Amino acid sequence: MNKFDFLVIGGGIAGLTYALEVAQHGTVAILVKKGLEESSTSWAQGGVAAVTSADDNYELHIEDTKKAGAGLCRQSTVEIVVREGPDRVRELIDRGAHFDRAEGGSDYHLHQEGGHSRRRIFHAADQTGSEIQRTLLRAVNAHPNIKFFSPSSAIDIITTHKLGIDLNKKNRAIGAYVYLHAGKIEPFVAKSVLVATGGAGKVYLYTSNPDVATGDGIAMCYRAGCRVANMEFFQFHPTCLYHPQSKSFLITEAMRGEGAKLKRVNGEEFMHKYHELRELAPRDIVARAIDNEMKLHGEEHVLLDITHRDPEFVKSHFPMIYQRCMSFGFDITKAPIPVVPAAHYCCGGVVSDEHGLTDIDHLYVAGECAHTGLHGANRLASNSLLEGLVFGHRAAEHSIQSLKDATVECRVPAWDPGSATDSDENVVITQNWDEIRRFMWNYVGIVRSSKRLERALHRQMMIEKEINDYYWNFTITPDLLELRNLNLVAGLVVRCAMARKESRGLHYTIDFPRTSDEFLADTILDPAA
Repeated sequence: MNKFDFLVIGGGIAGLTYALEVAQHGTVAILVKKGLEESSTSWAQGGVAAVTSADDNYELHIEDTKKAGAGLCRQSTVEIVVREGPDRVRELIDRGAHFDRAEGGSDYHLHQEGGHSRRRIFHAADQTGSEIQRTLLRAVNAHPNIKFFSPSSAIDIITTHKLGIDLNKKNRAIGAYVYLHAGKIEPFVAKSVLVATGGAGKVYLYTSNPDVATGDGIAMCYRAGCRVANMEFFQFHPTCLYHPQSKSFLITEAMRGEGAKLKRVNGEEFMHKYHELRELAPRDIVARAIDNEMKLHGEEHVLLDITHRDPEFVKSHFPMIYQRCMSFGFDITKAPIPVVPAAHYCCGGVVSDEHGLTDIDHLYVAGECAHTGLHGANRLASNSLLEGLVFGHRAAEHSIQSLKDATVECRVPAWDPGSATDSDENVVITQNWDEIRRFMWNYVGIVRSSKRLERALHRQMMIEKEINDYYWNFTITPDLLELRNLNLVAGLVVRCAMARKESRGLHYTIDFPRTSDEFLADTILDPAA
């Protein structure tokens, strides 16, 4: 058995921020599913939003966030993140993060992205997430109290209720069962557990997310007894490179912030027909506009054109995008590039409070797997890295304050594989994985209908039965764990979408195309109900 004071599941911005702060008060284990650089944080191009300039203020950032959230943002959370955000960004800079400076070098160069009324996006060219990940990893690797376990896959949260322990009827987390390597499964025990596993974009056929984004944290917390909310609000990034070998390579929204235009394949601009802000409209509007233009004209993609800007400006501000597009034969300084929408960010997640605490004592969530109330029905661009910083910090503070009552003396049993045997039918995993992602794309995508959602739920339930039979009869593998989690998350998205009989933010259904005050509330799924 592995014993630590703190257990962190996930190694992105939220998990690493938390680990650095709690490590001053005890030992920390960080579980990373694949490589230390393989996180959604590393893939984030755009930046991190924070109020720092003289022409900006908290009220404007708060209003921009709420406007994007379409009535469902939690006011207290928005206030917390916006007001505490600048301090968290300064701490990141103090740790060594290098963000781009304006000409002359005295001030930072700030981007403006869709939905923002001011320039407030700190960025490191178009590789901001990679710079943040590098900075945090360097600090974490230098700390003697922190130990990485990679590759490793958490299977399930260990709770007192699962062990038959009644702490005045309260349920609390005491660790997790973890798949380490070659079939070795061990319990990890800790006084506090943070789940910061990122998003669930791989539930869709086309996504900008890394392969590790399979909704593991959301699924584990739901199985443990935590409520989940607003899973119907899945953000589709409007512009991912359309190329068979690009794996939906994301083209940052900051490029539109610097003047890039969306056009049909014939060169005709179209965003003026959909919103007064045109290319800088909120992401859901831009994604639906592109989707509609493609369907209306029978075209497989649209074009993103920044050729009117100076080539040296484009290369210096978007070097990674320039180089990646060149590798596929596209020179973005000379010709428009083909783009399509792709699943990008999950605005729902595990219900948590202002400290990142879930329904289970000493179990925290932070980052994309958490539902803090910040994003509402649609995430404002570059608020996600900010949220990870703020709630990684807040969860750490609360965990430290709760250390005095964190010890529970109990025996955690070793993992029992039962009569499971090695499978000679791994095709079951690949077939179901493919089917889930396809029915989610076709039935639960940018535009939905009641009939499509019913079809999706029917397929999800059938696949769930197959997966459960397979899970209990055959030896666990990382692929099986991901499939199990992916299917559960698919079901949560579908059930939330079916419950919301209106169109709001990222959820658009042709059967209920209008927004209704009757649904001006979070969609909450309780596993105990």
